[in-house]
Amino acid sequence: MGHRPRTPPTRRLHVSPRTQTDGVFKELTEMRVRTPWIEALRKKQEEGIDPTTKSSKPATPSDRDLRPKGMSDSFHRVVIPLAQDPWLLDNYLNASGHIRLGTIFMDLDALSGVIAYKHTGESVTTVTAAVDRITINHPLQELCDLELSGQVTFATGRSSMEISIQVAKAPEEGAAVQKEDVLMTCAFTMVSLDPNTKKPVAICPVKVETEEERRLFALGEKNYNIKKARAKTGLRKQTPNDEENPNNPLRKPPNTHYMSHTTLSSSQIMQPQYRNRHNFMIFGGYLLKTTFELAFCTAAAFSHSRPTFLSLDPSTFENPVPVGSVLYQKATVAYTEPASTEETSSSEGGQAGKFTRVQIRIDSKVRDIEHGSTKPTGQFNYTFLVEKDIEVVPQTYEEFMIWVDARRRAERVRGSIDGVKGVGEEGGLGEGGGEKGRKDDGRGLRITE
Repeated sequence: MGHRPRTPPTRRLHVSPRTQTDGVFKELTEMRVRTPWIEALRKKQEEGIDPTTKSSKPATPSDRDLRPKGMSDSFHRVVIPLAQDPWLLDNYLNASGHIRLGTIFMDLDALSGVIAYKHTGESVTTVTAAVDRITINHPLQELCDLELSGQVTFATGRSSMEISIQVAKAPEEGAAVQKEDVLMTCAFTMVSLDPNTKKPVAICPVKVETEEERRLFALGEKNYNIKKARAKTGLRKQTPNDEENPNNPLRKPPNTHYMSHTTLSSSQIMQPQYRNRHNFMIFGGYLLKTTFELAFCTAAAFSHSRPTFLSLDPSTFENPVPVGSVLYQKATVAYTEPASTEETSSSEGGQAGKFTRVQIRIDSKVRDIEHGSTKPTGQFNYTFLVEKDIEVVPQTYEEFMIWVDARRRAERVRGSIDGVKGVGEEGGLGEGGGEKGRKDDGRGLRITE
């Protein structure tokens, strides 16, 4: 009688705990992604419904509670322990040991989504419509734990809301953030849509209860009116004037480069690891990260130097990016201008130097693999400082329009760079104002890049 062959024991190599997959801090990832991709995909296949397409039947309950909510109801705070966790720090550092600002931008967008849903509830789909501004207040000079905090500061009961966020050096337990410890302030505009029809839906207005909240609400209202006024100065409504005329390309100085020679492009498949909480669309923070890193590379290639980030200027998200689609991004040096007198006066070693502000424009579009259709997904505008006397000029009419649009943008946001606001000022959350005359000229020692 023969012997049955022995079946080898089954080995389980490991069981992986749920963790971050995209560089976003774990706590924020868990709030954004709540269903494993394979489960979401199977549900879509079983139900035969594509959640990325529009439907005529609304899904938002008609009896939602739309009573006003206080700003404190949406407040959320997260501490990222970069100084305590070397493995977590791995996700945030670049090759030179600096904190990657693009990864911080992903966290900011993820946090804005958490704050938005605390205000709107789960019955709506909330998306990032625009990043109104991100500016450096006080550059970090050493690795430390970071505190990200924010709240809804402006909402009138329509579909949109403004969310103000700040990033600061994490204070001791029970202590308040000091003005000089605030790394950056920013504002996101979020819009709530019906999950089925994809049309805007009403949300709760913000209830103002204190003088500080009244100030923040008034600032949000001012920003809202500025955006409406800005639309009236677009190139389709206001043609270029005599001052908006770049150098004659027929007399090209040696430090001048044609705009067509400054472009960099990228393309990539959108993987499910970067999805939002509704599973089939890419979350806006990933787009901020990829556009920032492409802009940084473009500024570096243009200037042959290491650029310093100054600001993310007003930028817009146009169409959603589906999981599985191909994302195309094109970066262009859109505008340059000499840095201010203080920035060009002298370097730390006493040597005089030339510095230039370089504005990078990223145009993003998405292509559906199956149908081949292409849609624009947004325009993103970054400003860097480079240690070089360098200039860009357009040649074609299209490039000239890009140059004029960027020049007007630079004029609008110059104040947010030259006179950076402190905690509690524009985009801030705390009390009081910034240090008088305080600004980040892009040349101080910093641990971010």
